[in-house]
Amino acid sequence: MTYQAHSKNLRQGRRSFPGQIYLITTCTEHRRHYFSNLWVGRCVVNALRDAQYASTLAFVVMPDHLHWLMALEDKSNLSQTVQFVKTHAARQCNRLIGRTGKLWQSGFHDHALRRDEDIQACARYIIANPLRAGLVKEIGHYPLWDAVYF
Repeated sequence: MTYQAHSKNLRQGRRSFPGQIYLITTCTEHRRHYFSNLWVGRCVVNALRDAQYASTLAFVVMPDHLHWLMALEDKSNLSQTVQFVKTHAARQCNRLIGRTGKLWQSGFHDHALRRDEDIQACARYIIANPLRAGLVKEIGHYPLWDAVYF
């Protein structure tokens, strides 16, 4: 099974609810470690900061994927919002490293947080990814994360 065949399944049943908090996960094409380069990773951070129709609550840019906790704003569409970030980041990253072509896998995984889920615990889980992956021993040493809660 290819990544693209699976990514089609990710769109089934997706809904956009303004005000809803979503955990988004998206991976680079073929899980390439583009974001091991700090400056390429910063392109993704810039795209998140420029995101239209979403408020970022927490994120971590891992070497080959992104975790993004966000609140969808009024009259916005989840797929279009994520696509904006991915397109914006891809343009900046490709320009920086002098390449063309796809940067991201098609599709993304989304999880709409329920009211009873602890948003701060979800944010902590997201930003602890570099620790669990063994990239750093202290989260303060990893440069590609942020959270409104900390």
